[in-house]
Amino acid sequence: MFRDAVRDFAAAEVGPLVDQMERAAQFDRSLIPKFAELGLMGIDVPAELGGAGGSFFMSVLAVEELSAVDASTATLVDVQNTLVNAPFMTWGSDDLKRRYLPKLVAGTVGAYALSEPGSGSDAFALSTQAVKRDGDWMLTGRKLWTTNGAEADIFVVFATVDLSLGYKGITAFVIERGTSGFSVGKKEDKLGIRASSTTELILEGCGVPSANVLGDVGKGYQVAIETLNGGRIGIGAQMIGVARGALAAALKYVGERQQFGKPIAEFQAVQFQLAQAATDLEAARLMVYNAARLRDARASYTREAAMAKLFSSQAAERVTSLCVELLGGYGYTKEYPVEKFYRDAKIGTIYEGTSNMQLQTIAKLLLKQ
Repeated sequence: MFRDAVRDFAAAEVGPLVDQMERAAQFDRSLIPKFAELGLMGIDVPAELGGAGGSFFMSVLAVEELSAVDASTATLVDVQNTLVNAPFMTWGSDDLKRRYLPKLVAGTVGAYALSEPGSGSDAFALSTQAVKRDGDWMLTGRKLWTTNGAEADIFVVFATVDLSLGYKGITAFVIERGTSGFSVGKKEDKLGIRASSTTELILEGCGVPSANVLGDVGKGYQVAIETLNGGRIGIGAQMIGVARGALAAALKYVGERQQFGKPIAEFQAVQFQLAQAATDLEAARLMVYNAARLRDARASYTREAAMAKLFSSQAAERVTSLCVELLGGYGYTKEYPVEKFYRDAKIGTIYEGTSNMQLQTIAKLLLKQ
């Protein structure tokens, strides 16, 4: 089965590299062709474009399994499938699909660039500008928090064609590394998911052909919103994987650690905390799976995606924190994996929409009923 194949791959291929990647704060690129061979770089891309022809739900399963071993590795696969391949399939012209999806599926890494120094939760307060010149576009500005920025060769970049139009001027562009006027800047030194690159992008009169507009001019906000709605389910999957990995490590430890003449797993106080953690994890998993199924069924899923991301990131924080405590002093050291799971969990409440933004989305949709 697909889930088992990814689980085995994560254990055999990713697991041995985790400590090295974490110390270096750098992703091991030797994994990328292995992702492609397993079909992880284009899980729900149609077979005729070189993809695995799977479902969005399969992407969720892959991200969960990888995250249970290493959240940084899962981040690359998640962004590739939910933030890069997805808008190409939904909004890309036939030409863009033919030119880029086979490359992405074969192992070319993609990145999604929306945020800017002055545009975070206020995602559409963009200052990066696109100016029409001789039929093509010239982009100037700076992007921040671009996941996969160090590894990517294909970038989905959002800019505005007219600042006076507000969100109605936003347009999505496809830019290749090596394009004149385009460069990758500073790489962030982060608390968690340290092997996942997070960079700035610098655009200085970057020339983009009109054929590389993704979707319609002025409709970039729709591309961004719809893509992020799916991306939030992917983050939910990442968080349940992180929580699951931490809980597995804690369960092993409490079964071996002796205090007062018996394993600490035999103490009711420990058992009850583990039971609560397992319940939180299962609830989060069901919310994430439900949102993924709704998306595959082409049903409305915006509220469910926001709820899944909100709850799974909160559950991951609780579960990983408990796991650190259950290991005591050992949990606070790098000798055991739970401290890494704990650090990796924090990003879930921040990227692809903070928890407050998810609450705002949920509240708006509730009040429209």
